[in-house]
Amino acid sequence: MNFALLLFVLVIISGIAWVADKLYFAPQRRAAGIDRMPLWLEYSASFFPVICAVFVLRSFLVEPFKIPSGSMIPTLQIGDFILVNKFTYGIRLPVINKKIVELGSPQRGDVVVFRYPRDESVDYIKRIVGLPGDVIEYQDKRLTINGQPLTYSGGEPYLDPESMRYAKEFAEAFPIALGGNRHEILNNPDRPAGSFPSERFPGFENCQYQNAGLTCKIPAGHYFAMGDNRDNSADSRFWGFVPDQNIVGRAFFVWLNLGSLSRIGGFQ
Repeated sequence: MNFALLLFVLVIISGIAWVADKLYFAPQRRAAGIDRMPLWLEYSASFFPVICAVFVLRSFLVEPFKIPSGSMIPTLQIGDFILVNKFTYGIRLPVINKKIVELGSPQRGDVVVFRYPRDESVDYIKRIVGLPGDVIEYQDKRLTINGQPLTYSGGEPYLDPESMRYAKEFAEAFPIALGGNRHEILNNPDRPAGSFPSERFPGFENCQYQNAGLTCKIPAGHYFAMGDNRDNSADSRFWGFVPDQNIVGRAFFVWLNLGSLSRIGGFQ
């Protein structure tokens, strides 16, 4: 279901009822000495301010999402309810998602919600690791961007609650020249380093796949996204680049997890 479209339709219907009541029905009731509006009008017009406020808040400021899978573990857990900033990367028209005001663009290391390129009715959340024009290498489970390797530390055992298998947790850090973002990732030493797409995707010719990983040059207007749970994530390695027009917003805060209240707070 396209909730944004449904909310937009409700705003239009309730808004028409609200205006009609103010300009036509309310004067008629006053003239007839009637205090109470008809039930159908009460339910349609009275909810207009609330529906309109929710629509504006959700479309232009922040939107809530729920994490359905473990692809972003350890940063985000299954069941996390998160908030996504809708204006960090510019103001977009709701429903059609067309950018009308440019305020910024995704940076390396940002956790971003976007519409899945192969099915735009589905929202995905991943970490942006490559920007337009970058040459990204993922070899032996290590990232290199434009010839600059990211640094890794740690390697402690971590029980992945989705697969119920132990992986290793590393701190992955971009060089200062590439933004300096630092975050945690998981790598499973029992899984192969290579990844191969199930089918060709737009820009496929920009990538070379090897047994130990891949190398891609990111096209203009696109991004390379990966899950922090590197061996348990369907991401740009498999289905390709994220077009800028598919970007929904930047995830920044866990506001609820019914299984663990300690999860509440910001994240990198």
